[in-house]
Amino acid sequence: MKWRRLWSLRHWSHIFRRVPRLLASSRIPILDKLLLIVPALAYWVLPDVLPFIPIDDMAVTMLLMDWFVTRAERKHPPTLK
Repeated sequence: MKWRRLWSLRHWSHIFRRVPRLLASSRIPILDKLLLIVPALAYWVLPDVLPFIPIDDMAVTMLLMDWFVTRAERKHPPTLK
């Protein structure tokens, strides 16, 4: 079930829509935001396993984004307006 969700375009469109909103939200603590930003930046800056081929960097960043959105939405559920 989890692998099927990772291949879903609907799932990734949700992730890409939610990440900027969650990073800009004042309801999400800065520590939670840093749990996405610091590892992603470190992975992009540190020497690559596959130099000059950023596919592994993008994959790790996307998995971090998926983890961040799932954690933030579970920890701080969106309020209905």
